[in-house]
Amino acid sequence: MSTGSGADSDPASAAHDSLSTPHDSISTPPDSSSTPHDAISTSHDSVSTPRDSSSTPHDKTGRTSRGNTARTSLDKTVRASHGDDKTARTSHGDDKTVRASHRDDKSARTGMFSSLKVRNYRLFFTGQVVSNTGTWMQRIAQDWLVLSLTGSSAAVGITTALQFLPMLLFGLYGGLLVDRLPKRRLLLVTQAAMGLTGLALAALTLSGRVEVWHVYTTAFLLGMATVVDNPARQTFVSEMVGPGQLANAVSLNSANFQSARLIGPAVAGVMITAVGSGYAFLANGLSFIAPIIGLLLIRPAELHKVERAPRAKGQLREGLSYVAGRPELLWPIVLVGFIGTLGFNFPIWLSAFADDVFHAGAGTYGMLNTLMAAGSLAGALLAARRGASRLRLLVLAAVAFGLLEILAAFAPAFWLFAALLVPLGMLGLTVNVTANSLVQTAVEPAMRGRVMSLFMMVFVGGTPLGAPLFGWVTDTYGARISFAVAGLVSALASAGVGLALARAGGMRVTVRWHHHHPQVCLVPRRELATAA
Repeated sequence: MSTGSGADSDPASAAHDSLSTPHDSISTPPDSSSTPHDAISTSHDSVSTPRDSSSTPHDKTGRTSRGNTARTSLDKTVRASHGDDKTARTSHGDDKTVRASHRDDKSARTGMFSSLKVRNYRLFFTGQVVSNTGTWMQRIAQDWLVLSLTGSSAAVGITTALQFLPMLLFGLYGGLLVDRLPKRRLLLVTQAAMGLTGLALAALTLSGRVEVWHVYTTAFLLGMATVVDNPARQTFVSEMVGPGQLANAVSLNSANFQSARLIGPAVAGVMITAVGSGYAFLANGLSFIAPIIGLLLIRPAELHKVERAPRAKGQLREGLSYVAGRPELLWPIVLVGFIGTLGFNFPIWLSAFADDVFHAGAGTYGMLNTLMAAGSLAGALLAARRGASRLRLLVLAAVAFGLLEILAAFAPAFWLFAALLVPLGMLGLTVNVTANSLVQTAVEPAMRGRVMSLFMMVFVGGTPLGAPLFGWVTDTYGARISFAVAGLVSALASAGVGLALARAGGMRVTVRWHHHHPQVCLVPRRELATAA
């Protein structure tokens, strides 16, 4: 359907569950269509987000800043998570409420496909299955076509950069439009525009007139459409399913995208070998008919109404200030910015490994993408079953993702490299979905478009910086060095964000022994001082 994005991105598990405890989730702020208890989960070690700093009890005089409110909320929640019964009763009401929240969390874990019970979302989801398959076919065909025309990994990086450059330049404006305008109508326009780019590239390729600058141009135009399409799709999900099913729907969106990633690259590899890239572009252009029909069949009366932002001055600055004052929003966005810029340049690395390292063809390139998609799909389904999103899981999965990239970079045999792509896909998708869910469930509905556009801007908007850089490193020093450097920097940046989150919550990272095994824990500084 679109280029990589938030919940359905390239650039993204049982192993993941072992990295976190069940009591590490983020609670959902009040939504215009939700009840006071309508949250994804209410549990220990969470980041509790107030509806607005102006509504907190400590802001009557206007002296308490949004940042202080967020830090106070973090500190209170941390104390509750480590056995402070009095604080726990304050945070959760009483023991009955806590037990009820755990029952809700348990039911969320078992309802893997619960949001598909909503008719509007089911229509939307079905259309995306077809469109996303076409998108992956075009992505593989586009990268291989550029590599065939130029023989340069840097040229593949430039293509990827041009596709994501509009998000970097205009992403915040796209989010502002989404907050102001009806999302369903916006999506009808953007989906039609994206389909036309595929048909244009198909006509050029099938006529034998395609040149690399044609691919660059269509990639940029596709990126312009995604400036509005990405935040519109991300935020329209909440209008279809409501806040109670939001985390599940975000995970299923990723599962949708990754299941198409299993089929699309494999079909594209066969199609490129048999009849050429042009027919893959044609299939993608026609695939957008499905989501357009789905959007037309949606019943507007059944949507959850969300108040749209009125036209006013300073709304972009307001969105940035909103995020800057909330560590539970700021640091996950910073983390996905690092991972998206540095760690998700797979079109460059996989095409280079297939062509230069293992001396294979387009079919092998498609197979490598399919293996990574298999891991991503597993990660998305486990995220849907898990329900709640956890900051600890986000950080640990990001660190592990970077370390696994280093390991895969130096895999001596093709079979080992290919096998490592499966857990790499699981970890990358876990980072993507967890960060997306954390941000969406912590933000007010009226600000969601601007915040999600900022999320997408740093996640995919960093690609114009990272893709040419790592394309050059790949051409100059080889695919293995490029992949390893990206993994090392991603792991270090993720660890740094984890430490910043711990500090924002008044915690320190310690290692304790649990059942004769070391366990990474976040301990309040006061507790450490008392123990000393």
